[in-house]
Amino acid sequence: MVTAEGLEALVSALSRVGSDGDSDQERVDQLAVLERVKSAVGAAQVRVTAALVESQAQVAQAWLDRARECSDAGHFDGWRAARGQARAASVDDEGAATGQPSTRSRRRGSSGLTGVAAQVALARRESPVRDAQHVRLALALTTEMPHTLAALEAGEVSEWRAQIIITETATLTSEQRTLVDAEVVGPVGDAGDARDVGEQVGALGDRELARRVRAAAYRVDAASVVARAAKAKAERRVTIRPAPDTMAYVTALLPVAQAVAAHAALTAAADTARAGGDERGKGQVMADTFVTRLTGQTAADAVPVEVQLVMTDRALLAGDTTPAQIPGYGTVPAVWARTLLTRSSDPGNERSAPATVWLRRLYTHPATGTLVAMDSTRRTFEGGLRRYLLTRDTGICRTPWCDAPARHLDHIHDHADGGPTTDTNGQGLCVRCNHTKQLPGFTAATILTRQPGAPHTVRITTPTGHTYTSHAPPLLPGQGRRAVSAEVTTSMASTRRVRSA
Repeated sequence: MVTAEGLEALVSALSRVGSDGDSDQERVDQLAVLERVKSAVGAAQVRVTAALVESQAQVAQAWLDRARECSDAGHFDGWRAARGQARAASVDDEGAATGQPSTRSRRRGSSGLTGVAAQVALARRESPVRDAQHVRLALALTTEMPHTLAALEAGEVSEWRAQIIITETATLTSEQRTLVDAEVVGPVGDAGDARDVGEQVGALGDRELARRVRAAAYRVDAASVVARAAKAKAERRVTIRPAPDTMAYVTALLPVAQAVAAHAALTAAADTARAGGDERGKGQVMADTFVTRLTGQTAADAVPVEVQLVMTDRALLAGDTTPAQIPGYGTVPAVWARTLLTRSSDPGNERSAPATVWLRRLYTHPATGTLVAMDSTRRTFEGGLRRYLLTRDTGICRTPWCDAPARHLDHIHDHADGGPTTDTNGQGLCVRCNHTKQLPGFTAATILTRQPGAPHTVRITTPTGHTYTSHAPPLLPGQGRRAVSAEVTTSMASTRRVRSA
C-alpha cells in the first residue's frame, strides 16, 4: 500500500527534476513522461475519491438504518439527527445508500454532493463546485467507463479530456455510457487493436474528441440530443468577470436563436450609426448600444452607479499609487479610481453626458487594510453591517479555494446557539458552502487575536478531523508594505453624493 508519506517522497523526488545538467533531448523526454505522470496522478485521485465515496456510503447506510429504527420507535429527534449524519456522509440525498450518482446530482445547481465533495474540495484545494465534478468523474470512470480510466492511468488522455468524455455523455444511462466508452476509447495497450493512429484517443485534440464522443452518444441514444438541448436551455444565464485594464466581460449564455437575434440587432445598430457618420468603431458602437438599451440611458457613459470604493486617504488625496478595490470587480489602479470620482462630460463629444457617481468611503487600517468592527442586535446581517461584511470578504465565499460569490451572510457561531450578529461572528458564504456548514461533523469558529489590524480568521473542521484556516483577503494588497499616514482613522463614512463637474 502506498501511504501519504510515500507520496510525499514522490513530491520531493519530482522537485529535483529539471537539473541544469540535463540535455535538451532529456528535457523533452522528461516533459513527455511528466505529462503521463500528471494523468496517472489524476487516475490515482479518481480511485481514491471513489473509494472514499464508497466508504462514506457505508457510513451513510448505517445512519439511515439508525434513522429507520428511530422512526419506528417514534423518536423524532433521533431520526432527524441520524438523517443529518447520513446526508453528511453521502454523495447526495438520493444516492446515500449506494454511493452512485443520482440523475438529479448531474444537473447543474443541484444541492447534492455536499458532505463528501466538500471534504474532497478542501483536500484538493479547489472550490466545492469544481470538486463536485471530480466526484462525479470518479464515480463515472470507476463504474461506467473502464476504458477511459485505463487511458487516464496509462497517460493516453489527460484528466481534462476524461472530463470532456464525461460531460459529453452526461445525459446517457450507465449502460449507454459504457457503450460509448468502448466505441471511442476502447482497449488501451492491446496489441490486437486494429485502430490506426488517427483513431486512437490519445492522438485527438479536445474538439475532435468532443465531436467523436458526441457523435457516438447521438447514435446510442438519439433522444439525448433533445435532452441535451433542453438541459442547455435551462442553464441560460448572464455572468460578469473582470478583464484586464479596468474592463469587464458581461457574458450571456442564450439559446442560439436568441443569441443570433441579439447580435444581429447590435450589428444593425452599429451599421446604421456608421453609415450616418459615427466615427466610433463598429465594436465600440455595438458595446455602447448594448449598455444604453439595457439601462435605458441616453449615453453609455451616463449610467448612474453607486461605487463602493476602498482606498487609502493618500491614494485619494495625495497621489499615492496603492491600488483601490471595487467589491464585485477587484483591484483597480489608484489613478483610475481618482479619475472615476472626478469624471465629467467631454465638451468635444456630444454623445457624452454627465454621470452621477455615489461614493461610499471605506477607510482601512493604516498597516493591514482591515475595516472597523460593527455590531447589531438583529438576527440577520443588514444595512451597514451587511455592506461591511461583503466588503471585508471582497464579496467572495470565505471557504478556502471557493471563488463563488457570497450569497449568504452566515453566523460562524450559529445564532440559534447564542452566536451574536457581529462582524467577528459573520462571514460571507456561497449557498452551497453555507448548507455544507450545517451538516453534522462540520464546525467553524472565529480565531481571535490580540494583534491590531489582524485579518479576520475562521477555522473550519471537517467530519474526518481535518482543519483548514480561512483568512479575510487583504482589501488593498501591498498596503502594509508601504508607509501610510498615521492620521488615517478607521471609520465608515455615510454615503456622499459626488457629482462630476
